[in-house]
Amino acid sequence: MGQFLTPAPIARFMASMFREPSGPVRLLDPGAGVGSLTAAYVSEACARRITPSEISVTAYEIDPFLVPYLGRTLEMCRAHCNAAGLPFAYEVLQADFIEAATTVLQDDLFSQPRPRFTAAILNPPYGKINSNSPTRRLLRSVGIETTNLYTAFLALAVRLLEDGGELVSITPRSFCNGPYFRPFRRLLLESAALHRIHVFESRDVAFRDDEVLQENVILYAEKTKTRPSVVVVSSSTSPSGVDATVRTVGYEQVVKPSDPESFIHVAPEENGHEIADRMARQPFSLADLGLTVSTGRVVDFRAKEFLRAEPEHDTAPLIYPFNFHHGYIQWPLRHNKKPVALLVGAATMDLLVPSEVYVLVKRFTAKEERRRVVAAVHDPARIGASLTGFENHLNYFHRAGRGIAVSLAKGLMLYLNSTFVDSYFRQFSGHTQVNATDLRSLKYPTRHVLERLGSRMTDVLPGQQEVDRWVEEELR
Repeated sequence: MGQFLTPAPIARFMASMFREPSGPVRLLDPGAGVGSLTAAYVSEACARRITPSEISVTAYEIDPFLVPYLGRTLEMCRAHCNAAGLPFAYEVLQADFIEAATTVLQDDLFSQPRPRFTAAILNPPYGKINSNSPTRRLLRSVGIETTNLYTAFLALAVRLLEDGGELVSITPRSFCNGPYFRPFRRLLLESAALHRIHVFESRDVAFRDDEVLQENVILYAEKTKTRPSVVVVSSSTSPSGVDATVRTVGYEQVVKPSDPESFIHVAPEENGHEIADRMARQPFSLADLGLTVSTGRVVDFRAKEFLRAEPEHDTAPLIYPFNFHHGYIQWPLRHNKKPVALLVGAATMDLLVPSEVYVLVKRFTAKEERRRVVAAVHDPARIGASLTGFENHLNYFHRAGRGIAVSLAKGLMLYLNSTFVDSYFRQFSGHTQVNATDLRSLKYPTRHVLERLGSRMTDVLPGQQEVDRWVEEELR
């Protein structure tokens, strides 16, 4: 079901982020599992100098195997609160949280609103939501447009909070950027104020036992339309956060007021915002350069009948990420029995582009790779063909579907391969995917600077230090 139970150190760390409660607490725990998060919240609340007047918990859990364990945990929470002289009540709802929450929100449109929650703590399930699924239709019925279960849970939890209510969640970092999560980001930022974002420096820290390798963040937000002046950004190598590095930054450094994509920038390092500011000062957008970027057209399993294992007289080169070689495209190369060519004909012409000069960027990088953004130049002089196919795991820069000048392409490739661009990209992207939208959102030097940079390039991409030195010198 895409659910990963929360380790105790992380649960305690999340509970510690809530402010001291005053008055009654009505806590929502959707996708509660065995109740680790609620238990951590109750333990933290009872230990505070100021305790709530009472705690009531609503816990949703769809898995019948986990429900008895959840009930036992909540009974222990009751005993703990009773020992502290604190009234405690709970209800366990064995139900689909999305279905139940959308029903509540739909009822609110036609009847008296129900009492809202004062707090929500959640580790939602991960999983894609198909565009034509019943789940997607339910979400749309209450004005929520999203593609993943975890952002659906977050959006519903925010909607169910009362004004001033608090939310703490642990999720993948992928919602911070990318086109698929744009509607969710806008909903979140319009409905709630970000107060803290915590990043785990290693991908496998948060859910090590479950071998989850997504980069995770803990988010603390308040349901309000008033934006804070600052956001706390922190990072740690341990799940408990005891070694956390904590910084306070201006809200506009995390969410740029003029950004149409509403990207959320997370830069725990001291120089992170210097990099972001420097990127913002680059004078050109991709459109200013007269360029755009698209995703490779060839989805190999859909074009299987047209793929060829060897080049033939009636085929065109098919370029994959494994064809990247020292800053250029090397073809043909044999790799894991992948095809090297695509049959040219009426059925495949829409999959091919004129074999001209392009800049290619890998859409996916392996988790162990040192760099997130990896670029190379497609030079037809090195390949010798009139048409070329780019596989779907590539992005390619072009001018209205045609190639670009060699010097501009080389400069653009060097710029994209710089540590400066890579560091900036990591601030708002927590996954290994590089979307065309992400590349369009970058700022770029002028054409003159890029061409001058490209003039330094020879037949082989130099080492990283040399690339960075060239880029730094040209950007001055």
